[in-house]
Amino acid sequence: MRTDVTFDSVGITIAGHLYTPADKPTGPRAAVVVGHPASGVKEQAAGLYARHLAEHGFVALAFDAAYQGESGGKPRGLEDPAQRVEDLKAAVSFLSTRAEVDADRIGALGICASGGYVIPASATDHRIKAVATVSGVDVGRSYREGPDGTQDPAIIQGLLDMAAQARTSEARGEGISYFPIFPATAEQAYELGGQHGREGFDYYCTDRAQHARSAKEFTWSSIDRMATFEAFRFINLIAPRPLMMIVGTEAITRHMTTDACADAQEPKQLHWIDGASHVDLYDKAKYVEPAVEKLTEFFDAGLAPDKPAA
Repeated sequence: MRTDVTFDSVGITIAGHLYTPADKPTGPRAAVVVGHPASGVKEQAAGLYARHLAEHGFVALAFDAAYQGESGGKPRGLEDPAQRVEDLKAAVSFLSTRAEVDADRIGALGICASGGYVIPASATDHRIKAVATVSGVDVGRSYREGPDGTQDPAIIQGLLDMAAQARTSEARGEGISYFPIFPATAEQAYELGGQHGREGFDYYCTDRAQHARSAKEFTWSSIDRMATFEAFRFINLIAPRPLMMIVGTEAITRHMTTDACADAQEPKQLHWIDGASHVDLYDKAKYVEPAVEKLTEFFDAGLAPDKPAA
Protein backbone atom coordinates (compact mmCIF):
# COMPACT_ATOMS: atom_id res chain seq x y z
CA MET A 1 0.00 0.00 0.00
CA ARG A 2 1.26 3.48 -0.87
CA THR A 3 0.38 6.60 1.10
CA ASP A 4 1.23 10.19 0.22
CA VAL A 5 3.04 11.86 3.12
CA THR A 6 4.91 15.07 3.90
CA PHE A 7 7.52 15.97 6.49
CA ASP A 8 9.84 18.84 7.33
CA SER A 9 13.53 19.12 6.43
CA VAL A 10 15.18 22.26 7.83
CA GLY A 11 12.01 24.26 7.19
CA ILE A 12 11.30 22.79 3.74
CA THR A 13 8.27 20.57 3.15
CA ILE A 14 9.30 17.21 1.69
CA ALA A 15 6.84 15.10 -0.29
CA GLY A 16 7.10 11.35 0.04
CA HIS A 17 5.46 8.03 -0.73
CA LEU A 18 5.22 5.67 2.22
CA TYR A 19 5.01 2.01 1.20
CA THR A 20 3.68 -0.53 3.70
CA PRO A 21 3.35 -4.32 3.44
CA ALA A 22 -0.02 -5.74 2.48
CA ASP A 23 -0.16 -8.35 5.24
CA LYS A 24 -1.67 -7.65 8.64
CA PRO A 25 0.99 -6.26 11.01
CA THR A 26 1.81 -8.00 14.28
CA GLY A 27 3.62 -4.94 15.60
CA PRO A 28 5.94 -2.14 14.50
CA ARG A 29 8.14 -3.11 11.56
CA ALA A 30 11.63 -2.41 10.34
CA ALA A 31 11.75 0.50 7.90
CA VAL A 32 14.04 1.75 5.14
CA VAL A 33 14.50 5.28 3.79
CA VAL A 34 15.19 5.23 0.04
CA GLY A 35 16.96 8.16 -1.65
CA HIS A 36 16.64 8.85 -5.38
CA PRO A 37 19.36 9.57 -7.96
CA ALA A 38 20.29 13.15 -8.83
CA SER A 39 17.55 14.54 -11.12
CA GLY A 40 15.28 11.64 -10.19
CA VAL A 41 11.97 11.69 -8.36
CA LYS A 42 10.25 9.33 -5.95
CA GLU A 43 8.12 7.85 -8.74
CA GLN A 44 11.20 6.42 -10.49
CA ALA A 45 13.99 4.16 -9.15
CA ALA A 46 13.55 5.06 -5.48
CA GLY A 47 9.85 4.23 -5.60
CA LEU A 48 10.52 0.96 -7.39
CA TYR A 49 12.96 -0.20 -4.71
CA ALA A 50 10.71 1.06 -1.92
CA ARG A 51 7.78 -0.91 -3.33
CA HIS A 52 9.87 -4.06 -3.60
CA LEU A 53 11.11 -3.66 -0.02
CA ALA A 54 7.51 -3.27 1.19
CA GLU A 55 6.62 -6.47 -0.64
CA HIS A 56 9.32 -8.14 1.46
CA GLY A 57 7.93 -6.91 4.77
CA PHE A 58 9.54 -3.50 5.34
CA VAL A 59 7.96 -0.10 5.67
CA ALA A 60 9.76 1.95 3.00
CA LEU A 61 9.81 5.67 2.33
CA ALA A 62 10.74 7.21 -1.03
CA PHE A 63 10.71 10.99 -1.22
CA ASP A 64 11.60 13.94 -3.45
CA ALA A 65 14.67 15.94 -2.50
CA ALA A 66 14.19 19.53 -1.41
CA TYR A 67 13.94 21.95 -4.36
CA GLN A 68 12.85 19.11 -6.63
CA GLY A 69 9.79 17.04 -7.56
CA GLU A 70 6.76 17.73 -5.37
CA SER A 71 8.88 18.92 -2.45
CA GLY A 72 9.19 22.57 -1.51
CA GLY A 73 12.17 24.88 -1.64
CA LYS A 74 13.41 27.61 -3.96
CA PRO A 75 15.15 27.98 -6.30
CA ARG A 76 13.72 25.01 -8.11
CA GLY A 77 16.26 22.60 -9.55
CA LEU A 78 18.91 23.19 -6.88
CA GLU A 79 21.08 20.15 -6.14
CA ASP A 80 22.65 20.80 -2.74
CA PRO A 81 24.55 17.89 -1.14
CA ALA A 82 24.27 19.35 2.36
CA GLN A 83 20.50 19.64 2.01
CA ARG A 84 20.24 16.16 0.48
CA VAL A 85 21.96 14.74 3.56
CA GLU A 86 19.57 16.67 5.81
CA ASP A 87 16.61 15.35 3.82
CA LEU A 88 17.68 11.78 4.55
CA LYS A 89 17.99 12.50 8.25
CA ALA A 90 14.60 14.22 8.23
CA ALA A 91 13.12 11.12 6.59
CA VAL A 92 14.49 9.04 9.46
CA SER A 93 12.94 11.48 11.92
CA PHE A 94 9.60 11.13 10.15
CA LEU A 95 9.71 7.34 10.19
CA SER A 96 10.67 7.31 13.86
CA THR A 97 7.31 8.95 14.71
CA ARG A 98 5.17 6.47 12.78
CA ALA A 99 3.20 3.89 14.75
CA GLU A 100 3.87 1.20 12.13
CA VAL A 101 7.65 1.65 12.42
CA ASP A 102 10.03 0.34 15.05
CA ALA A 103 12.20 3.42 15.58
CA ASP A 104 15.13 1.24 16.62
CA ARG A 105 15.06 -0.65 13.30
CA ILE A 106 15.49 1.96 10.57
CA GLY A 107 17.87 1.51 7.64
CA ALA A 108 18.79 3.60 4.62
CA LEU A 109 19.26 2.84 0.94
CA GLY A 110 20.76 5.29 -1.54
CA ILE A 111 20.66 4.92 -5.32
CA CYS A 112 23.26 6.65 -7.56
CA ALA A 113 23.94 10.11 -6.07
CA SER A 114 21.90 9.19 -3.00
CA GLY A 115 24.28 6.27 -2.62
CA GLY A 116 26.78 9.01 -1.85
CA TYR A 117 24.46 11.17 0.24
CA VAL A 118 23.37 8.24 2.41
CA ILE A 119 26.94 7.64 3.59
CA PRO A 120 27.50 10.97 5.44
CA ALA A 121 23.88 10.89 6.62
CA SER A 122 24.42 7.46 8.16
CA ALA A 123 27.94 8.19 9.39
CA THR A 124 26.61 10.94 11.66
CA ASP A 125 23.11 9.66 12.45
CA HIS A 126 23.21 6.58 14.67
CA ARG A 127 19.47 6.09 14.31
CA ILE A 128 20.30 4.50 10.94
CA LYS A 129 21.14 0.91 11.85
CA ALA A 130 22.02 -0.54 8.42
CA VAL A 131 23.19 1.19 5.24
CA ALA A 132 23.06 0.10 1.60
CA THR A 133 23.83 1.62 -1.78
CA VAL A 134 22.93 0.68 -5.35
CA SER A 135 25.11 2.12 -8.14
CA GLY A 136 26.45 4.51 -5.52
CA VAL A 137 28.44 7.51 -6.71
CA ASP A 138 30.13 10.54 -5.21
CA VAL A 139 28.40 13.36 -7.10
CA GLY A 140 31.27 15.72 -6.30
CA ARG A 141 33.88 13.35 -7.68
CA SER A 142 31.69 12.75 -10.72
CA TYR A 143 31.64 16.45 -11.55
CA ARG A 144 35.34 16.87 -10.79
CA GLU A 145 36.61 13.80 -12.62
CA GLY A 146 33.75 12.55 -14.79
CA PRO A 147 31.81 9.31 -14.26
CA ASP A 148 34.79 7.20 -15.33
CA GLY A 149 37.47 9.33 -13.66
CA THR A 150 39.11 10.47 -16.92
CA GLN A 151 37.62 13.94 -17.34
CA ASP A 152 39.91 16.82 -18.32
CA PRO A 153 40.48 18.95 -15.16
CA ALA A 154 39.75 22.04 -17.25
CA ILE A 155 36.08 21.04 -17.42
CA ILE A 156 35.32 21.51 -13.73
CA GLN A 157 37.22 24.80 -13.77
CA GLY A 158 35.04 26.00 -16.64
CA LEU A 159 31.91 24.91 -14.83
CA LEU A 160 33.00 26.79 -11.72
CA ASP A 161 33.59 29.90 -13.85
CA MET A 162 30.00 29.66 -15.06
CA ALA A 163 28.72 29.09 -11.53
CA ALA A 164 30.55 32.18 -10.31
CA GLN A 165 29.12 34.28 -13.12
CA ALA A 166 25.65 32.99 -12.32
CA ARG A 167 25.94 34.02 -8.68
CA THR A 168 26.92 37.54 -9.72
CA SER A 169 24.00 37.71 -12.16
CA GLU A 170 21.61 36.61 -9.44
CA ALA A 171 23.00 39.24 -7.07
CA ARG A 172 22.25 41.86 -9.73
CA GLY A 173 18.64 40.74 -9.84
CA GLU A 174 18.94 39.10 -13.23
CA GLY A 175 17.26 35.88 -12.12
CA ILE A 176 18.26 32.26 -11.63
CA SER A 177 20.21 30.64 -14.44
CA TYR A 178 20.27 26.93 -15.25
CA PHE A 179 22.31 24.38 -17.13
CA PRO A 180 20.76 21.39 -18.92
CA ILE A 181 21.42 17.96 -17.46
CA PHE A 182 20.64 16.17 -20.71
CA PRO A 183 21.26 17.06 -24.36
CA ALA A 184 18.45 17.30 -26.89
CA THR A 185 18.83 13.87 -28.48
CA ALA A 186 20.04 10.36 -27.70
CA GLU A 187 22.73 10.76 -30.36
CA GLN A 188 24.09 13.86 -28.66
CA ALA A 189 23.97 12.06 -25.31
CA TYR A 190 26.12 9.28 -26.74
CA GLU A 191 28.52 11.74 -28.36
CA LEU A 192 29.01 13.61 -25.09
CA GLY A 193 28.88 10.74 -22.59
CA GLY A 194 29.30 7.47 -24.46
CA GLN A 195 27.10 4.55 -23.55
CA HIS A 196 26.65 5.86 -20.00
CA GLY A 197 25.32 9.16 -21.35
CA ARG A 198 23.03 7.35 -23.75
CA GLU A 199 21.63 5.14 -20.98
CA GLY A 200 20.93 8.14 -18.76
CA PHE A 201 19.09 9.86 -21.62
CA ASP A 202 17.12 6.69 -22.34
CA TYR A 203 16.01 6.40 -18.71
CA TYR A 204 15.15 10.03 -18.01
CA CYS A 205 14.08 11.33 -21.42
CA THR A 206 12.11 8.53 -23.09
CA ASP A 207 9.01 6.49 -22.34
CA ARG A 208 11.20 4.00 -20.48
CA ALA A 209 11.02 5.98 -17.22
CA GLN A 210 10.66 9.70 -17.88
CA HIS A 211 8.57 11.72 -15.44
CA ALA A 212 7.23 15.24 -15.76
CA ARG A 213 8.70 16.28 -12.41
CA SER A 214 12.13 14.71 -12.93
CA ALA A 215 14.73 17.48 -13.19
CA LYS A 216 16.06 18.21 -16.66
CA GLU A 217 18.19 21.15 -15.54
CA PHE A 218 19.97 22.31 -12.40
CA THR A 219 20.80 25.78 -11.16
CA TRP A 220 24.35 26.89 -11.89
CA SER A 221 24.74 27.46 -8.15
CA SER A 222 24.46 23.68 -7.75
CA ILE A 223 27.89 23.29 -9.31
CA ASP A 224 29.98 24.94 -6.61
CA ARG A 225 27.95 23.16 -3.95
CA MET A 226 28.71 19.79 -5.53
CA ALA A 227 32.31 20.43 -6.61
CA THR A 228 33.89 20.09 -3.15
CA PHE A 229 31.53 17.44 -1.79
CA GLU A 230 33.25 14.20 -0.75
CA ALA A 231 30.55 11.61 -0.29
CA PHE A 232 32.68 8.80 1.08
CA ARG A 233 35.16 10.80 3.17
CA PHE A 234 33.82 9.51 6.50
CA ILE A 235 32.52 6.10 5.47
CA ASN A 236 34.62 4.52 8.22
CA LEU A 237 32.29 6.07 10.82
CA ILE A 238 29.45 3.77 9.79
CA ALA A 239 31.03 0.76 11.51
CA PRO A 240 30.14 -1.22 13.54
CA ARG A 241 26.77 -0.87 11.81
CA PRO A 242 26.57 -3.02 8.66
CA LEU A 243 27.14 -1.66 5.14
CA MET A 244 26.35 -3.24 1.79
CA MET A 245 27.26 -1.72 -1.59
CA ILE A 246 25.68 -3.16 -4.74
CA VAL A 247 27.13 -2.36 -8.16
CA GLY A 248 26.93 -3.69 -11.70
CA THR A 249 29.97 -5.32 -13.25
CA GLU A 250 29.51 -3.08 -16.33
CA ALA A 251 28.90 0.18 -14.44
CA ILE A 252 31.20 2.95 -15.61
CA THR A 253 31.01 4.32 -12.05
CA ARG A 254 31.97 1.05 -10.34
CA HIS A 255 35.36 2.39 -9.25
CA MET A 256 33.61 4.83 -6.90
CA THR A 257 31.86 1.97 -5.12
CA THR A 258 34.95 -0.23 -4.92
CA ASP A 259 37.10 2.64 -3.65
CA ALA A 260 34.52 3.55 -1.03
CA CYS A 261 34.02 -0.02 0.13
CA ALA A 262 37.78 -0.46 0.48
CA ASP A 263 37.82 2.51 2.89
CA ALA A 264 34.88 1.24 4.94
CA GLN A 265 35.31 -0.80 8.09
CA GLU A 266 33.75 -4.17 8.81
CA PRO A 267 31.05 -5.37 8.72
CA LYS A 268 30.74 -4.60 5.01
CA GLN A 269 29.71 -6.34 1.81
CA LEU A 270 30.47 -5.54 -1.82
CA HIS A 271 27.96 -7.30 -4.05
CA TRP A 272 28.27 -7.43 -7.85
CA ILE A 273 25.31 -7.75 -10.22
CA ASP A 274 26.72 -9.54 -13.24
CA GLY A 275 26.22 -7.80 -16.57
CA ALA A 276 24.49 -4.72 -15.15
CA SER A 277 25.46 -1.17 -16.07
CA HIS A 278 24.99 1.78 -13.72
CA VAL A 279 21.54 2.66 -15.08
CA ASP A 280 20.41 -0.94 -15.56
CA LEU A 281 20.06 -1.17 -11.78
CA TYR A 282 17.49 1.63 -11.80
CA ASP A 283 14.67 -0.38 -13.35
CA LYS A 284 15.57 -3.48 -15.38
CA ALA A 285 13.94 -6.45 -13.69
CA LYS A 286 16.73 -8.94 -14.52
CA TYR A 287 19.13 -6.79 -12.48
CA VAL A 288 16.80 -5.16 -9.95
CA GLU A 289 15.36 -8.46 -8.73
CA PRO A 290 18.69 -9.97 -7.60
CA ALA A 291 19.63 -6.62 -6.06
CA VAL A 292 16.38 -6.58 -4.08
CA GLU A 293 16.99 -10.16 -2.97
CA LYS A 294 20.38 -9.15 -1.53
CA LEU A 295 18.92 -6.00 0.03
CA THR A 296 16.19 -8.04 1.68
CA GLU A 297 18.72 -10.45 3.17
CA PHE A 298 20.88 -7.54 4.30
CA PHE A 299 18.13 -5.52 5.96
CA ASP A 300 16.52 -8.63 7.48
CA ALA A 301 19.79 -9.28 9.29
CA GLY A 302 20.84 -5.68 9.94
CA LEU A 303 17.44 -4.59 11.23
CA ALA A 304 16.56 -7.77 13.10
CA PRO A 305 14.55 -7.33 16.33
CA ASP A 306 16.51 -6.91 19.54
CA LYS A 307 19.72 -6.18 17.62
CA PRO A 308 22.19 -4.54 20.05
CA ALA A 309 22.57 -0.78 19.55
CA ALA A 310 25.66 0.43 17.67
